[in-house]
This record gives sequence, structure tokens and C-alpha cells, in this order.
Amino acid sequence: MGTKVVKLLGLVVGVAIADIALLSPGLLNIRIGGSALETAVGVTALLASVIAILYGGYELGLQPKKAISVQQIRSYDDYIEALSRYKRVKSCGKEIAVALGQFERMRKKQQTLTDVLQHRFEPSELSFRKFASVAREVEQLFYANARSMLNRLRVFDEFDPAASVSATFSKELLQEKTSLHSENVAFVKHSVDVNEEILLKLDRLLLEISRLDSFEPGDIESMPCMLEIDALIKQTKYYKS
Repeated sequence: MGTKVVKLLGLVVGVAIADIALLSPGLLNIRIGGSALETAVGVTALLASVIAILYGGYELGLQPKKAISVQQIRSYDDYIEALSRYKRVKSCGKEIAVALGQFERMRKKQQTLTDVLQHRFEPSELSFRKFASVAREVEQLFYANARSMLNRLRVFDEFDPAASVSATFSKELLQEKTSLHSENVAFVKHSVDVNEEILLKLDRLLLEISRLDSFEPGDIESMPCMLEIDALIKQTKYYKS
């Protein structure tokens, strides 16, 4: 977004310079209020400047963005953009705020973990590869869980219990729709809890790595945090939305 703002500012400055050159005495000296031709040229130039700035702003991304589909999500920024759409959903707005914070924390923890591993081990060592492999698997689990949460969040766009009260639905249908909404809210909250547990496991992994002195690579699998992470991965491996 910062680059787009710089480009827009550059466009505004460029247009302003062109207008100054066109209308300033001593340069082209086109005067609005002078001859009919000069006035027409001056007014046309100013209108063209306004159009150029508006169109440039639109093309540089100030136009409304189309919502990205879950299937198109690839990067960290994609997840942040997709989740941010639901920050104002009353029934789970707090959970969305927590989820957004979790993504930033996950990124920082992964970087910290990489730095710690590089400090303690050589990349060619078996220990480094084992820890790095587990870290990647945990990160993939985190993102997969977030994708499941986003799939459920899409349903919030389709039904609002508060708005449905005044609709001509039968009592039974409204109860069923409300029950479904509550189920989806519970799913989102559970997903946030699962990702918080994943972050906690990474914290314990970092702590145990920092305490290591001498050990055999074969002992890595028996470390308490590694056993917990392995159990968590197995527990949620086939987790679906």
C-alpha cells in the first residue's frame, strides 16, 4: 500500500508541474479568461488533470477490492486480507481480531525459531533438519486450520440472525438457521483456540531448544515438546471444515 501511495503522490506532483508550466506567465502563459482559445485550453487542461488523478488513484488500488476466495489464498498477506473482511461481524469480531494477531505472532515465532536453529546447529546437521521439518509442519497445520475457519466465515455473509427476525421465516426455519449460525460461531472460536495451542507448542519448542546442551539426534523425538507437537499434528491431521 505504501508503494501505491508514493506512486499516487508522484502522479499528483507530475500533474501539478504540468499545470504550472501551462498556466504560469513566462512559460506557456495560457490564461483562463484571456482569449477564447486560451480559456478553452486552460479549462480542458485542468479537467484533464482532475481526470488523470482520479483515474490514476483508481488504477493504483484505491478502487474497492474484490474479495479473494479461500482457494486463491497463498500468502501471509492473503490471509490477513481475507480475515480482515470479518472484523466487524458482531458474533465473532473479537475472535477475528485474535486470529489476526496470531498470524503476526506465527510469523515472528518462525523467524525466531530459524534464527535459534541457525545459531545452535549447522544447516547440514540432522538435528537442524529435524527441528526445521517439525516447524514447517506445525506452520502448515496453522494455515490449514485458518483456511477451515475462513470457509466457515463465508457463511456469515449469507445469514444474519438479527436481520432474519423481521423476515417472513417460520419459527422452525428461523430456529434452524440460528442453530446453524451458532454452530459456525463455535467452529470459528474453536479454530482460534487450536491455533493458539499451536503457538503455545512452538513457544515450548523454542524454550527446550534454548536449554539443550548435549544430546543425540535420536533423542529429539522423545523431547516432551516434540511428543506434544506430534500428538497435536496427528489429532488434527484429518481435521476438516
